[in-house]
Parts: sequence; C-alpha cells; structure tokens
Amino acid sequence: MDQTTGKRFAGKTAIITGAGQGIGFEIARQLVFEGATVLLNDIDEALARRAASTINEDGRCLACTGDSGDLVFINGMVERAVAETGTLDVVIANAGITLFGDFLQYTPESFQKVMAVNLGGTFFLAQAAAKALIRQGRGGSLLFTSSVTGHRAHKNLAAYGMSKAALEMLARHLVLELSPHGININAVAPGATVTERTAEDATYAETWSLITPMGRAAVPGDIASAALFLVSDAARHITGQTLVIDGGWMAASPSPY
Repeated sequence: MDQTTGKRFAGKTAIITGAGQGIGFEIARQLVFEGATVLLNDIDEALARRAASTINEDGRCLACTGDSGDLVFINGMVERAVAETGTLDVVIANAGITLFGDFLQYTPESFQKVMAVNLGGTFFLAQAAAKALIRQGRGGSLLFTSSVTGHRAHKNLAAYGMSKAALEMLARHLVLELSPHGININAVAPGATVTERTAEDATYAETWSLITPMGRAAVPGDIASAALFLVSDAARHITGQTLVIDGGWMAASPSPY
C-alpha cells in the first residue's frame, strides 16, 4: 500500500535550497512527511547528505549538493528533479547568507556575496523552475524566504535587509508574468528563530523571548507549517503575498539592542 496516499503532497516533487539545517531542513522534513519527494540542497555536502539521510522515507529525500547562487548548478538541479522523479511542483528558494557589518565599513565583496546568493540565486532558481513548470503545463508553487529585516531596520544588516525586501518585491512582480501559467508565488518572512546558527548565541532565545509579544522566539516548525500551507493546493489563489511569522514582534518592533 502506498503510504503517501491521502497526504497533501503525495505524488509531488519539491526543491528546497539551503536545507541542511534550520528552517530549510524542517520544511523539507515536513514535505516528505506529507508525501512529497524532495531534493534537499545545501552547499555543504556532508550537511546535505546527513540531512537527507535523517529525514529520508522510502528514498524520497535526495541530497543535492551545490551552490544555490550558481546558474549552472541551479539549472542542473531543476533538470535533475524532473529527470529523476518525472515532475516538479514546488520550489522553495530558502538559501541565504547573513553578513553583518557597519554600513560605513561594509565592503564591496560582502555586498556582492549577499546579493549573489540572496537575490541572484533566488531570481534564477525561480526563472529555471518557472520554465520547467510552464513546460509541464499544470502550474505549481514558488516560495521565497524573506525576513522581518526586509520590513524593519536592524543594526548592521543594511545589505541583508535590502536583499530580503527585494525578494518580496520580486514575488509581487512575478505575479504578472507567472499567473497566466497557473503558478503562484509567495514569501514567508520569519522573525527571530532559534536554529543551530542562532543558538550559537547563548542569549538569543532569552533576548527575543522578552521582546516578542507571544513570549518566545520562533522555532523552525513555526515557519515550516506556514510555508507548507502557501505551497499547498489550499493556497492556490494566494499569490504575491508575504506572510510574516514573528510572534507579533513587528507590531511594536522593540530592538534587541
């Protein structure tokens, strides 16, 4: 008996970038649990393989190592999804890098790196995925991972916040180009989230719990649950939107500083 029968993403294939850990990993895990076959991408090969192995179910989570900001790799990843599974239905551009730095001292190298991954990688993944979805002729869903820093200023994150705000505008613009093909496109904007990376700061969870109206920082499952809704059939008529997931922090936006 097919164990995926009756699940939201049964028979569907998804790509998610930057999914070796944290939010991306949890989205991949939930997609597989809900019946999808997932290409789990991370630039770190060991991390990608370990993540895929951890959540693998009936061979439906495939490690896909490579730089999500590299155009050749992006195109190859989309081609692999279709070649190995016969379909592509959901693409989540989650990969991104955060390079903190004072605006007056920020280097061109740091700026270009942030833009290449956060903007360039997302733009061209969406482009390659959209072409594949259009060829299939039955629509699909794209999702970008933004951030509350695309809405509220955050110290030493001018470049990063700018890139995230741009992603949300990209989603709005693509509504005009992709809606005729049955493709919806949205974004999630997480607030403070406890992941392996942020947990390196021993005070992170406590600090954000104190200034978040709901009394705690998010965990990856909070973001993943919202992401799965936006790429599910239940959200097919939602497009060009950004869903902020921050426990109410943006309502008042108190600074962690």
